[in-house]
Amino acid sequence: MKFRKLFPIASMLLIVLMGSCKKDDDPGIRPRVVSTSPVNKAISIATNAVITASFSEFMDPSSITKSQFKLQKEGVDVAGETSYDNNTATFTPASDLAPKSLYTATLTTGVKSKAGTGLAKNYVWSFTTGETSDVIAPTVTLTDPVNNATSISLDQKITTTFSEPMDGSTITSLTYTLKQGTTSISGTIVYEGNKATFKPVSDLSPNKVYTSTITTGAKDKSGNALAANHAINFTTGSTQDKVLPMVQTTEPLNGAAGIARNKAVSIGFSEAMNPSTITDLTFTLKQGATSVVGTVAYSGTTATFTPSALLSASTMYTATITTGAKDLAGNALAANTVWSFTTGAATSSLAPVNLGAAGAYVILAKTAISNVPTSAITGDIGISPAAESFITGFTLTAATGFSTATEVVGKVYAADQASPTPINLTTAVNNMITAYNDAAGRPSPDFSELGTGNIGGKILTSGLYKWTNTVTIPTNVTISGGANDVWIFQIAGDLTMGNAVNMTLNGGAQAKNIFWQVAGTVTIGTNSHFEGVILSKTGITLQTSASMKGRALAQTAVTLDANAVTKPN
Repeated sequence: MKFRKLFPIASMLLIVLMGSCKKDDDPGIRPRVVSTSPVNKAISIATNAVITASFSEFMDPSSITKSQFKLQKEGVDVAGETSYDNNTATFTPASDLAPKSLYTATLTTGVKSKAGTGLAKNYVWSFTTGETSDVIAPTVTLTDPVNNATSISLDQKITTTFSEPMDGSTITSLTYTLKQGTTSISGTIVYEGNKATFKPVSDLSPNKVYTSTITTGAKDKSGNALAANHAINFTTGSTQDKVLPMVQTTEPLNGAAGIARNKAVSIGFSEAMNPSTITDLTFTLKQGATSVVGTVAYSGTTATFTPSALLSASTMYTATITTGAKDLAGNALAANTVWSFTTGAATSSLAPVNLGAAGAYVILAKTAISNVPTSAITGDIGISPAAESFITGFTLTAATGFSTATEVVGKVYAADQASPTPINLTTAVNNMITAYNDAAGRPSPDFSELGTGNIGGKILTSGLYKWTNTVTIPTNVTISGGANDVWIFQIAGDLTMGNAVNMTLNGGAQAKNIFWQVAGTVTIGTNSHFEGVILSKTGITLQTSASMKGRALAQTAVTLDANAVTKPN
């Protein structure tokens, strides 16, 4: 749909007078961190990673020092070297980082722009390493022009996008070239983020075939080179690109109501844009006169603004993309584009999931319950249709229709025990499956794909959540709401909680009203604490010394290792 069909012209356009804008070297403008690598709260980062931060303007290289750009593990400084190039500061550790560890990076207010203005406050972000170093070769994922393109503008810039951030010092005139036949074309090369741009010093010749090549001399931050040279051909047209870009689509639409409070705002352009012009200065979201904090990203022909926190309920928001946004040829939007939308009401109350007879158990499984001593289980445990022999790691003492164990404050039930235990367990397992299907089938989620599956550090208010892939909890998370509020988390993949991560309930929230429906496996990391009822179709594993208040209800097995599992009140 063309943009002009979305908005009345009178409400669509807002022209901002540019004469009062400050210059980049104005000391009144504070520099900002616009992106980092790794991103905040990233997980499974390579142990040989380098840490980078990109700024909104050119910085004073002398202010990028080890005392102003720090990396720490558990409060202890990591040895390394700092550098600065093309608006990006880099911290290179002196040796590989420790595996599966939490690191915190800090840029202090001592980091200053060329005008001598420091950051408004310290900028801090964290990430968790994986088990191995990065040995994966980078690849070229996108080029502009695309291979074999025709009628390319004579003032075209050539861009190459990589699969990961590269070492900018390896993107040079030796590794990134443009030729017409055997004749090399002079140009300037700029590398930013994961994109390299070659700008010819003069217009290309009309109706000629050009070849752009990026060689194996280009390497990623870990020193991995491209597996092979990557070359594209394109043919020029006869004119320059003088066509102004347009906004063709927006999401949400102008005037839309009932928009989800975790909605990302996006714009679709009529052509590829210069990513460096799509920033939180040119793409903004406001509630009245108050700016919303968020992250701006650009890919293909789409810009996205993702708020850092949930939007307020039943509130109007206004999004703006300014004329500072330009296409690859340097053509700006003809005018600012402005549109508004209204969020939906506060999350409605959910009915809790009815566990039926499954609610009588703190642990219930179909195939096995294994334990590495010594665990502490408060509540009854049961297994069916498997026999008692599939409950391992407990010292069991038989009684009529149940057994006891020193590690279980409650009774142990299995399908081969005396009546009426077998029929009771069959009912409980059937009710567990019914409860799983109920939770999985709840419609109209209040939150979809929250955090793209990473919910570490978030405050989760009551409601229905849905993810179509894996969910991770790498850092502490809070579940906040009243005693009668209900949470249902629909997860189509796995649920993984990191080591030493704490799940906290706030405001009176109760574990018995929190339901985690997981189609894949559930893993609760070492020394972590979990809250809620797990309904797993695949299996549940509590790693060493992990604890949970809730119920572990699995359609396969539950695996324990010196854990504390307590039934909810």
